[in-house]
Amino acid sequence: MSSVSTRNAPRLNVTDPGFAITSDQVKNARDQSWFAETEYGLAVLRYEEMKALLRHPKLRQGSAAWPAHNGVTEGPLAHWWASWVLNKEGGDHRRLRRLMNPAFAPKLINTLVPRFQALAGELVDAFADRGSCEFMSEFAEPYAARVIAIMLGLPEDEWEIIAAESTTIGLAMGVTLKQDLPQIEAALARLHDYADAAIEARIAEPRDDFVTKLIQSGSGDDKLSRDELRDVIALLIFGGYDTTRNQLGLAMQTFARNPDQWDILAERPDLGGAAVEEVMRINPTVRWVTREAIEDFEYEGLEIKAGTTVHLLSESAGTDPRVFGDAEFDITAERQPHFGFGGGIHHCVGHFVARCDMSEALPLLARRLGRFRIEDSATWLPDSGNTGPVSLPLTFSSAH
Repeated sequence: MSSVSTRNAPRLNVTDPGFAITSDQVKNARDQSWFAETEYGLAVLRYEEMKALLRHPKLRQGSAAWPAHNGVTEGPLAHWWASWVLNKEGGDHRRLRRLMNPAFAPKLINTLVPRFQALAGELVDAFADRGSCEFMSEFAEPYAARVIAIMLGLPEDEWEIIAAESTTIGLAMGVTLKQDLPQIEAALARLHDYADAAIEARIAEPRDDFVTKLIQSGSGDDKLSRDELRDVIALLIFGGYDTTRNQLGLAMQTFARNPDQWDILAERPDLGGAAVEEVMRINPTVRWVTREAIEDFEYEGLEIKAGTTVHLLSESAGTDPRVFGDAEFDITAERQPHFGFGGGIHHCVGHFVARCDMSEALPLLARRLGRFRIEDSATWLPDSGNTGPVSLPLTFSSAH
């Protein structure tokens, strides 16, 4: 019998337009309980409980049914969504991860670091002397899109198309999915065209690069099919762009609030990797990770019924004072691992790429721009689900 009741648990109205994961309401709920009730099910608020439940065998990835919940059960989007390694379980999931892993080898990605460095320098050169920029359109968006183009062998000069189509596909994450479906599927078709071109080019001329590794991974009949290749590459274009774009913007927000840490990063570029980890601990773009109970089970005295949606709040767990105390943002500190890339078997397969490109960009920005401020006209996505700046106008000293 359960010793914990949801009747006395705090309640979070996560569908309220004014709801924010970083609000005092969520912090107060975390002080009261390790979980809260929501319109969807449960929200897990503390670090240790999130760490355990991310790996719980009776919870599966919770986003697989999202299109069906919105009335989309067939067609290109439904097919592509079902193909995601993120939405696979069991043997299907293990097979896709195994065949994708060789392409994400750190040794291969590290060969691209000079390209990432040159790209970041080129973008900053365009506005450094001006003393101001619109960071998202002038740096975060071209950097994220062109990094993906470099990695996948796509035409780098078409980054604006890649960015625009990826942004349109992002509408599939929202509650207006059904009405946006025609433009979402048109954007998906465009990304599939890019994927097909990349596959054809590497079949004709194999190289020691990412797409070739995907094509050649496995042996005999145990290889990625042509449809799987195009679906995987389209997902990497979309996911790689959107996450990096948003996380770079959130990094700038975090450093604007902690200018002394920005100064340290400018002087110590070797802390680029640590800066990425610390930003993602306290200000991740993925604000929550979703799971669904596949059968009834009990956790910490709470009965969780089959079909229950469980949102694991990354930001709330990453700032849990039970684990991190009152420690503020500090890129020189040793920390427990964050959950910005999820966890368990569904830990983000592309985490090393994201860590690599952002850890090159941030120290260069700190050195070249000097101290900066975010203008009041900045606009933001809602502080729930996946978040980030829509626009981020900056003024800076260009002192370095």
